[in-house]
Amino acid sequence: MKRTSVIRAVTAAAIVAAVAIPASSAFGSGSLTGAGSTLVQPLVQKVFGPDFQSSSGNQVAFSGVGSGAGIAAITGRSVDFGASDAPLTTSQASSCGCVEIAWALSATGPAFNISGLKTLNLSGPVLAGIYLGTITTWNDPQIQKINKGVKLPAEKIVPVFRSDGSGDTFAFTNYLSHVSSAWKSKVGLGTQVNFPVGTGGKGNSGVAAIISSTEGAIGYVSTFYVRGNGLTQATVENSAGKFTYPYIQDIAAAAALVTHVSANSQISIVNPSWTPPKKKGAKLTTVEKLQQIAYPIATYTYAIVPSQPKQASLLQQFLNFAITPAEQKKGASLTFAPLPASVVTVDKTEIGSL
Repeated sequence: MKRTSVIRAVTAAAIVAAVAIPASSAFGSGSLTGAGSTLVQPLVQKVFGPDFQSSSGNQVAFSGVGSGAGIAAITGRSVDFGASDAPLTTSQASSCGCVEIAWALSATGPAFNISGLKTLNLSGPVLAGIYLGTITTWNDPQIQKINKGVKLPAEKIVPVFRSDGSGDTFAFTNYLSHVSSAWKSKVGLGTQVNFPVGTGGKGNSGVAAIISSTEGAIGYVSTFYVRGNGLTQATVENSAGKFTYPYIQDIAAAAALVTHVSANSQISIVNPSWTPPKKKGAKLTTVEKLQQIAYPIATYTYAIVPSQPKQASLLQQFLNFAITPAEQKKGASLTFAPLPASVVTVDKTEIGSL
């Protein structure tokens, strides 16, 4: 599709052990510790943390243990902040007493390992069928139908999923619940669900490793891990019927379609709807152009912090630093889109209230 100039724009003890923060940086007024999302891990460890230390002299140690473990860690107050790609449930929010701050924007999606195949289109119903176990070979007619002219092998499909509590799983199963009534009724959505078929891997890196070493495998991972592990990304069909990759512009387009953001907001940008033009051949509106390129499994990832943190001033400094345009821009090399201005405005208010 031709691109436009529109926006392309547990226990506390167990959690402490899992986080494995170095003792030298776990204490002291000049350091913060965090744990959670493996999706946001590279952004925190490669950009936010090092840049904040260079700028302020304060250290940030972050451990990618998965969104579920990150939520448990901040709820138990064994870290200064958690990180999750899944918003807190009502019960989690009540237990945590925390504020959710959308501080990064990226996506998760399917990567595959089929010898000799470099491109593959996948739709929501096909992905649901694969993970429900009703589509079991790569040359299934439903896959062939959306990959015309591509020679698909009569090879067994090996679905791979996250075995740990994961925001990626939340985004992926949220998408499947939107596009498949069978998935919604039989499995549903969450950071951990009972996948009917497949093999589990811990963290994005664990899933990527299994895909890389298993012929016929498919699994959902963030794009950073696709590139870092030499995997091949599939396209995913959006509501407009377009097959899109999780490129920066397509992630940004999904976010741009959500214009109302409220305080402590849980912002869903999964599977944006498509509104066809009223007249055939009519010029597309700005919204319609965004809908056409929007990646359907885009997601915000949240910093989760106590509403009354022990190191309020330092946390405010770090979070305000992370959402600056300069830091957000640096996320592009790791496949993170910059936060929309409306989200930054709400973030600043929330950070200021800590």
